[in-house]
Amino acid sequence: MLTLTPGQTGLATLEALWREGSPARLDPACLPRVEAAARQVREAAQGGAAVYGVNTGFGKLASVKIAAGDTEALQRNLILSHCCGVGEALDEATTRLMMALKLLSLGRGASGVRTQVVALIEGMLAAGVTPVIPVQGSVGASGDLAPLAHMTAVMIGEGEATVAGARLPGGAALARAGLSPVVLGPKEGLALINGTQFSTALALAALFDGWRLASASLVTACLSTDAIMGSTAPLQPEIHSLRGHKGQIEVAGAMRALMQGSEIRESHREGDSRVQDPYCIRCQPQVVGAAVDLLRFAATTLETEANAVTDNPLVTAAGILSGGNFHAEPVAFAADIIALALAEIGAIAQRRVALMVDPTLSHDLPPFLTPEPGLNSGLMIAEVTTAALMSENKHLANPCSTDSTPTSANQEDHVSMAAHGARRLGRMTRNLSIILGVEALCAAQGIGFRVPLRTSDRLQEALAAIRAVSPPLTDDRYLAPDIEAASALVASGTLAQAAGLEFAL
Repeated sequence: MLTLTPGQTGLATLEALWREGSPARLDPACLPRVEAAARQVREAAQGGAAVYGVNTGFGKLASVKIAAGDTEALQRNLILSHCCGVGEALDEATTRLMMALKLLSLGRGASGVRTQVVALIEGMLAAGVTPVIPVQGSVGASGDLAPLAHMTAVMIGEGEATVAGARLPGGAALARAGLSPVVLGPKEGLALINGTQFSTALALAALFDGWRLASASLVTACLSTDAIMGSTAPLQPEIHSLRGHKGQIEVAGAMRALMQGSEIRESHREGDSRVQDPYCIRCQPQVVGAAVDLLRFAATTLETEANAVTDNPLVTAAGILSGGNFHAEPVAFAADIIALALAEIGAIAQRRVALMVDPTLSHDLPPFLTPEPGLNSGLMIAEVTTAALMSENKHLANPCSTDSTPTSANQEDHVSMAAHGARRLGRMTRNLSIILGVEALCAAQGIGFRVPLRTSDRLQEALAAIRAVSPPLTDDRYLAPDIEAASALVASGTLAQAAGLEFAL
């Protein structure tokens, strides 16, 4: 059981929850604040003054005053009317992360929900009741309304959820887990659907996978360097300290350590007619180092957002205040930044794949890395696949945050588009894992042609991990399973672990 401390929960805890499916609960110390805000909302609901979302309509209908006796119906209608999501269902791991992020937001004690609402979300996480969340329908302001409405629908016994592998109506799913639906009080429906947790969960998932892939790309780049008998001179620390970028310095240092002791490298320090390697070999620290810096910047933004209160209005000591924390612009920017990093890591890796299969550039490796070119095509089309995925990721990296359109009768006239900005990242990480998987296959094949020379001890361990899922390519064979296995090796973090690489976010 993970304990979530509102305002202080770190990325490592959130990644563990996402990857391992751990149940989570709020730190009980925050519950008095939660209940105090709920009392403040109940008092406002009984008062004569109009308070947005408590005793008024929503959005363009905010000027409509709602009678105290209708507040429960108001909140229920809000949820049902906002369940307009379409498309495939969000995966369960990211849905659970979204629910945990909603707990963190409510736990700050500024949303006005009762502790019963918090307890139901905790109970759903503990019992494995996962709402079915259609992935399309949010523009990222006022928060992720449609996705979060589908989550909340299950909490009131509506919608759909999965439990123990079965997809059931929301009320039946709760009942199977021994849970009861909640009747929403004043503002509670609005507090649950007004927020950025859907977009933030998707962006965090991509950040977690993207960091693993960035780390794996250091291993594949080093393997490729030895495959083409490239130089390690561009990794020297003096070069990178003179520029000063942290990510670049760290990437160069990690690559130096990975290649330390390579017999292949030592074999051509003298008498090599080549003066400089192509940029895809020489500039890996500059390119991936810059991507690392971007990923860390996005991580800072997303960690802040994960702990933020992003509904509206907010319950404060100064009163119940209407603002705009639901606007997901920070998440949209973070998603766009992650997209740029993923695209560029893939772009430079793909050029190394192209380098290795080209006999005019690979320093005497056979065409397409097959021992009998002509009769066999080797890794020819595997390289073409990486080119297709690289190009696809370039298109997906175009910004989403700059695209806004007015909604809700022009009341919500500028929106972030964070939801699909973050959602496209899953497709990009999948593409990148395949590009790097193919690079790993090509590099392993290339190093095989350098025998009896060996690469470094750490890279030999990486080679062993590759060969455990994909034997050397002799005659042509059905390669799709090899590519899938190599992609999984990269995406799981196993390749970086085999090389002993620890690269901290």
